[in-house]
Amino acid sequence: MNKVRVAVLGMGRQGQIHSRNLAYRIPEAELVCVSDLSVERAAQVGIEGVELYDDYRKILARKDVDAVIIATSTDSHEEVIRAAAAAGKDMFCEKPIATTLGAIDELLTEVDKAGVRFMVGFNRRFDPTFKRVREHVEQGNVGTPFIVNITSRDPQPPHLEYLKVCGGIFFDTTVHDFDMARYLTGDEIVEVYATGSVLVDERIGELGDLDTTMVALKFASGAVGSINNSRRTGYSYDQRVEVFGSKGCAIAHNETPNRVELTDPQGTHTDVPLYFNVERYPEAFFGELDAFVRSIVADKPVPVTGADGRKAVVLSMAARKSWQENRPVRVEEIG
Repeated sequence: MNKVRVAVLGMGRQGQIHSRNLAYRIPEAELVCVSDLSVERAAQVGIEGVELYDDYRKILARKDVDAVIIATSTDSHEEVIRAAAAAGKDMFCEKPIATTLGAIDELLTEVDKAGVRFMVGFNRRFDPTFKRVREHVEQGNVGTPFIVNITSRDPQPPHLEYLKVCGGIFFDTTVHDFDMARYLTGDEIVEVYATGSVLVDERIGELGDLDTTMVALKFASGAVGSINNSRRTGYSYDQRVEVFGSKGCAIAHNETPNRVELTDPQGTHTDVPLYFNVERYPEAFFGELDAFVRSIVADKPVPVTGADGRKAVVLSMAARKSWQENRPVRVEEIG
């Protein structure tokens, strides 16, 4: 087919990253237009020839747009997905699909009826380092997975306006790690036990949220795992995974600007990890969109489905219920 003609909806940080990847790094795609509630912010993308809109519905009405990237605020996803499905557009949507299971199930039904592709943006699956860990598991180098440990800590909290609409730490941060645990092992999580505190910023607690959490996992195979999250490290973006099994252990350490170590009488020194997701995951952001476009070109299923997105939300709900009730929660209790 000809180039896939794509529009990006929402020109926050993520929307701008996606726009540049589409415009400059994916030859099978053509970035046609972008939208944001503010045309001025839409214009910040700064890509010549790209049309700007302040209403995404005008983009959905265009017959020459094949697919849309949904990078609008979390609380708008349900409305935008429903409209894009009705317009017959293939969709790549940032997580979460929606904030309730009822809404997610309705949306996935509408997407299925519309016959359009729908991919959820779990970018870490496309990070070259994490993909290598998955390959070691798939190739049997780790053996049967026994333990999975995931560390995901931000350098600093998001602004409070974002925190008010993101759904809470389990939906905003741990949701990525739930998907990563499923991806790395190829196994399903059947039980979670979550605990947490407000240690970083008391204003986060005032919103009814946490900023420091630990979640224990149990998989269908009997394997166990852990996910720890923090809204602030004080040093940089801390992103590590480990899969320990019957034959070996695959570990992905933090990425740093270079691999140089300096050893002197005071010790051995390296650079701190890359600062945040923009710096840490550029290839992952590229890889997920490249995979989406290639699925359209090749007329194949997308690699991260609506069902994957739903499972991550179910796990996030189970974690929140576990924290609220101070007990292990079986995933089947949620749905």
